[in-house]
Amino acid sequence: MDEAAAADGPWSPGGPGPAEAGGRLRPGGTGPFEDALTGPLTEAVRDLGGYGGLVYLRSRDRRSLVLAMVAGVPRSLLRSWWRVPVGGALPMAEAYRRDEVLWLPDERATMVRFPHFTAGLPYSFGSAYQPVHAGGETVGVLVVLRSAAGASLDPAGVAAALEPARRAVEDGLERLAAARGAPAASPVEYDDEPVGVRMPTSSVHPVRVGLLDWYLDTGRCTADDEALALLGISRAGFGETIAEVAARVNPDDLHELRASRNDALTSGRVRNRRFRVRDASLGGAETGYRPVELWGHAVEGGSGGMLVGALVDAVGGLTAAEAAERLPDGLFSLDQEGRLTYANRRCEELLGCGREELLGRHPWEVITWLRDPAYEDRYRAAMFSQEQVSFLVRPPDGGWLSFVLYPDVHGLTGRIHPTDAPTGGGPAGAPAGADREAGAAPPPEPAAGARAGALYHVVQMASVLTEAVTVRDVCRAVAEQLLPAFGVRELALYAVHEGRMYLLWESGYPEGFLTPFEGVTLDTHLPGVHALTTRLPLFFESPQDLSLAYPGIALDRMHAWSFLPLIASGHPVGSCILGWDAPHRFTPDERSALTALGGLTAQAMERARLYDAESAVARGLQEGLLPHRLPAVEGLRTAGRYLPGTQGMAIGGDWYDVITTERGVALVIGDVEGHSVGAAAVMGQLRSAVHAFAASGRPPQEVITHTNRLLAELEADAFATCCYIELDPRTGRALAVRAGHPPPLLRHPGGRSEMLHLEGGVMLGVQPDAVYPVTEVVLTPGSVLALYTDGLVERPGSDIETGIDTVRRCLSETPADSVEHLADRLMSTARRARERPDDVALLLTAYR
Repeated sequence: MDEAAAADGPWSPGGPGPAEAGGRLRPGGTGPFEDALTGPLTEAVRDLGGYGGLVYLRSRDRRSLVLAMVAGVPRSLLRSWWRVPVGGALPMAEAYRRDEVLWLPDERATMVRFPHFTAGLPYSFGSAYQPVHAGGETVGVLVVLRSAAGASLDPAGVAAALEPARRAVEDGLERLAAARGAPAASPVEYDDEPVGVRMPTSSVHPVRVGLLDWYLDTGRCTADDEALALLGISRAGFGETIAEVAARVNPDDLHELRASRNDALTSGRVRNRRFRVRDASLGGAETGYRPVELWGHAVEGGSGGMLVGALVDAVGGLTAAEAAERLPDGLFSLDQEGRLTYANRRCEELLGCGREELLGRHPWEVITWLRDPAYEDRYRAAMFSQEQVSFLVRPPDGGWLSFVLYPDVHGLTGRIHPTDAPTGGGPAGAPAGADREAGAAPPPEPAAGARAGALYHVVQMASVLTEAVTVRDVCRAVAEQLLPAFGVRELALYAVHEGRMYLLWESGYPEGFLTPFEGVTLDTHLPGVHALTTRLPLFFESPQDLSLAYPGIALDRMHAWSFLPLIASGHPVGSCILGWDAPHRFTPDERSALTALGGLTAQAMERARLYDAESAVARGLQEGLLPHRLPAVEGLRTAGRYLPGTQGMAIGGDWYDVITTERGVALVIGDVEGHSVGAAAVMGQLRSAVHAFAASGRPPQEVITHTNRLLAELEADAFATCCYIELDPRTGRALAVRAGHPPPLLRHPGGRSEMLHLEGGVMLGVQPDAVYPVTEVVLTPGSVLALYTDGLVERPGSDIETGIDTVRRCLSETPADSVEHLADRLMSTARRARERPDDVALLLTAYR
């Protein structure tokens, strides 16, 4: 056993194995990892009739699923999914969490359940997800990708088809663990890049190569079995002479055989000498001929030397390339990653670019007029759907070219030919037939025009919705994005509440048209209700289609509709209704995009509804916990201000208070860490505690000591800062205690301001037995004491000392005639800020 492997502990496919002790297994290499999983993965793809497969394994920290192996699909197209969170709303993560087989037969099923996944891969394909185990734990997921156009399967059939592959993967993982010297129960982990493997393929015309030695001076010829098979000569009947070879050659091609000898004698090599030999399998000894090529080089051997040659079967290879060169259309081939491997001469002419410049590169990177992302997207669509894809392109010369892509698991073949402009002569990239007159019979379906379309609307919508916070923000974002992007004229967003549908937002409808639909139950015979209850989008391309499906339904001036279900985390949220003012044909891409957008909208809507509900609770807490008015105290003028932060729940743990005591008045300000309802709740408890301890007559040190101990006993997992000053209005004598809080500012009667250096202790809740020193301060009549939280003095990119000094200068420069005006002046900068990471509290006390 390898000592390095044994010492490595838990087995990891990305770590060293027996074949690579002491080093990490790198993508593209060979080793036990590939040996163990390649067979089961390709077996799973074959058994399910798929075209590609993936293996995800859990990461070392258990927080992610890492793509470990890919077959049949370019790794580059899956880069966004190389590492996915275990808790994410993604199919592989859900199958892993639930330890259940998951079957998504097509893009519609995927969009309804996993809109975020569809937004990144908006293509037509089916997928199956089979959890795999090791040591009694779920350690990963086996994924098979399948064409959505294939025969339908039921979940039970999918599970049964994947069962042998699942067992094979688990056996492979256990063998690997055993080979590493680790126990079978060792955790399986992976944290490297995915390994790419090719799906098995069978060549229609396998390349056959035979070897022969031709002694040029004597005419003697020796050949291996493959060469003799190509020549149609049996080993027993072969007399080892070149004359026997010549007897098998078509008489018209004998000059090629003689020229081969001359080439060897004069230049020392033979290149691409082609001749035909009789082949009974191709139609008879006299009429059937197989093309072969002779390649070789001359070496010393006898007076004339010897030709060491290779006889190559030319049925495929260059013969096929010659046939492609004679085609009137452009022909090209791309590998799995989309890089060009072949182009015929006509393709070079149509693209205006030589094949040598294109070879090994993506065409859309070399040819400027193919750089629209939509064209690369057509290649992605072909590879993921494994179905023919066509589109039109308008090069700079003004003509139109039709591209047709024919994919398989190893790449795709493309065909290009000139074509007429789409109906209406629309701009480059416009969908063919887009200008067809309404009501006219549709012509035969032309190639779809490539455009920056559905995928990019989905991405844009997802980006916008991430910034929408409230339900109103989400509705506004959907209206602003969907209406112009898809030519929509009407939009209605409905939400479900207690089994009824209620309108959240509408745009473009005649006044009062939607009133009869308000509050309808979920058993009402309406398309918006059915879309939600069945969780399937509905599309109607004409009023006749809608009226036929829902007789008697009220119609307005629209001519086409889509009804999208809003489903979030498996729960019904509502419906999105879109209307077009002209007959509208929904292309597969558009249906997919709209369904995906419905899923994105539902997720954003549900998040916003939770946010709105929590915000309402937070605002109620905030209003209830902060003092509505400060008590009037003879000899003092006080003013308090509070501003919520602009992030999170717009509520935090900042508070201030003025409390009358037996010895005078207590001025308090505090800050609980965090910005949430929980922070506000802790703030309320602390404010109540401080108020109770102060009102009971305890001295300042005991008030803070007892409050600190209380917070620690609450086990709220929260800390707080506080500044507590007890002031005697008759003498101006004050006792101050500071617990991790910014120091107060004091404005003297003449306007000079300073920061009070108070001895301080640790934050509240950190050490239950902490001691807090007391500092004495004496105020003179006309002075102003300012207590504040760090939100007032902290600025991005600046230290807190600079912020305190800025507030101190403002305190000095502002007249103190009105404490209310002074408070507004100190808060003005924070109030104008577009972004406030923290909430702000301020308490001013003017001593008269």
